[in-house]
This record gives sequence, structure tokens and C-alpha cells, in this order.
Amino acid sequence: MQKAYRIKKNKEFQTVFKKGKSFANRQLVLYYYKKDQPHFRIGLSVSKRIGNAVMRNKVKRYLRQAFQEMEEDLHQEYDYVVIARKPVNTMEYHELKQSLQHVCRRSGVLKKKLK
Repeated sequence: MQKAYRIKKNKEFQTVFKKGKSFANRQLVLYYYKKDQPHFRIGLSVSKRIGNAVMRNKVKRYLRQAFQEMEEDLHQEYDYVVIARKPVNTMEYHELKQSLQHVCRRSGVLKKKLK
């Protein structure tokens, strides 16, 4: 994923948390905030409670890949922040992607219905 598609600065995370809306399921919390920009940006937060560095990085890779595959279905003018909860450390990629699709569908940030 390109640098332009990532949220890295604490100030940007705080803007999404304070001004944005959120939806959650058992595995993930999704915050989103509308901005005027040509493409979406994502920020990922995976706590040390999830596991060691290897596990945290695996979860982040899975989430980035899921966002990349869902790119054409998401509204492009939003900033998204995803917070992973404890159950993600036992999930495979397809389960995590389904969970992300579920929380996106609940929040209404998808352009169209996914299968």
C-alpha cells in the first residue's frame, strides 16, 4: 500500500477519533471521517494485547490487504482507522476480511453490496 494511502501521524488519528463516526463488531472497531481528498487513507491500530510483534504485523498485513481488495467498493473521500480487538489473533485472512466487510457494511461506507 502506498504511503499516500496511510495515516501515520497522531494528530490525524485524533482528528478521525474526535470528529468521525464509529462502528464495531466483536473483532474490529472502524472509525471513519469524511475529508476532501482523491482517495481513502487508512490507519491501523493493533495493541500489544493482541500478541507479539510478529502477530501484530501479521494482523496489519491482513487488514491492509483486505482494504486493497475492497478499494473499489469503498468511498474514496474518507479516512478510516481500524482498531483490532483480541479475537483477531486467532483468525485467518478470510475471516478477518469478512469481519472488516461486516463492519464496513454496518457503517454504510461501502458503495455497493458485497457478496
